[in-house]
Amino acid sequence: MKLSEILLNVTPIEIVGSVDVDVTNINIDSRQVQPEGVFIAVCGTQMDGHQFIPMALEKGACVIVCERLPENIIKGITYVRVENTESIVGMLATSFYGNPTSKLKLIGVTGTNGKTTIATLLYKMFLEFGYKCGLCSTVCNYINGSPYPTSQTTPDPITLNRLLGKMVEEGCEYAFMEVSSHAICQKRIGGLHFVGGIFTNLTRDHMDYHKTFENYRDAKKAFFDQLTPDAFAVVNADDKNGMVMVQNCKAVVKTYSQQRMADFHAKILEMTFQGMELMVNGTEVHIPLVGKFNVSNMLAIYGTAVMLGRLPEEILMVLSTLHSVSGRFETLHSPKGYTAIVDYAHTPDAVVNVLNTIHEVLRGKGKVLVVCGCGGNRDKGKRPQMAFEAAKLGDRVILTSDNPRFEEPEEIIKDMLEGVRQEQKSKVLTNVDRRQAIQTACCMANAGDVVLVAGKGHEDYQEIKGVKYHFDDKEVLREIFSNE
Repeated sequence: MKLSEILLNVTPIEIVGSVDVDVTNINIDSRQVQPEGVFIAVCGTQMDGHQFIPMALEKGACVIVCERLPENIIKGITYVRVENTESIVGMLATSFYGNPTSKLKLIGVTGTNGKTTIATLLYKMFLEFGYKCGLCSTVCNYINGSPYPTSQTTPDPITLNRLLGKMVEEGCEYAFMEVSSHAICQKRIGGLHFVGGIFTNLTRDHMDYHKTFENYRDAKKAFFDQLTPDAFAVVNADDKNGMVMVQNCKAVVKTYSQQRMADFHAKILEMTFQGMELMVNGTEVHIPLVGKFNVSNMLAIYGTAVMLGRLPEEILMVLSTLHSVSGRFETLHSPKGYTAIVDYAHTPDAVVNVLNTIHEVLRGKGKVLVVCGCGGNRDKGKRPQMAFEAAKLGDRVILTSDNPRFEEPEEIIKDMLEGVRQEQKSKVLTNVDRRQAIQTACCMANAGDVVLVAGKGHEDYQEIKGVKYHFDDKEVLREIFSNE
């Protein structure tokens, strides 16, 4: 592809050299540059990409996109100076990969909780409808059932456009994507066209990055501000920030709710650990998901499918067959007669939602034992809040490790303990060894009780001092069950 084609949607401040050059690859990581490549020097939060220009040139870059021209201008190399490299990576990547979102329908899901469940179940639903589809999620990326592993909720713009381009090549008509607040702020979705956006909810998260809740909220809102008039927005009217998200939205706005009048409404008729009987817009349906939060998730899926032109009756038929996403309120049953639930809950609000759901099903007929921790090198402010909620709603609580990263697990647990009130302390234990913590909870459980193992969900590792060690909560539980 000619450089001039890649620059079509960008207005450079200055170009040194020719734009009539062929380029074969585009990168923001100098280590990945190949001959005839474009290297974009991004000024990130950790590193300034300009210092890696020499390495990119050694690797064979023929084009450098930068904010500051290097002192040594090399003949035969094209330098494109722009005001902000981070803001144009997405547009360059979209052009390089053939503008994939002009050839498929892309739906983005944003909010604090529920993104993975909604995006994944929409993907599964539209596969059931017979469409070729793609998924970009925290757990894994998929194209027509084939997995493409992921390490971020929303990949960098180049990886993302490459993935979307691959979806187009494979004949996908739809793509469903989790959109994180980091991705919005860092312009990772720049240049993409979304036909629809979904807002789940907003509670405290990522304060280590955004610093204030208002910044976090505004990052999410920016996604809806960018939707075009031919798109739609499906928002949770039960969340106080739902209508804030769409204040300046040009798209068609639809609402979903369990509590008030909305375009898409549902109420729970009956709930067990096997699923729920619901009334959805006047039609009764059974779904194999549990909890009020999953009713909201289901309504988001239902509303989005309606907006994409599917009939309500066929949507409900498929919804009745869709099971929970890995690590999201996933139930395992012990030979001793208690139930273990593995859930990704890693925010105070998510912990409350999961524990309230468990109590709604138990109706006081069993105890709830909670195993949870907080990740290292992340928002410290939520640590005492999570411990408080766990101790408030759990009968016994064991605070433990959850990806301590470069922090000491003991210090993380100490932060959590600050949220435990004096009258709650008798029910709280600590153990930095997550395996032992889970084992202790299981030993304390009797028939009819529930053990909630929260925080890691689908993750199959523990990150300690920069190293990822294999660790899977579900595997540990199954080992414990086999010895009971």
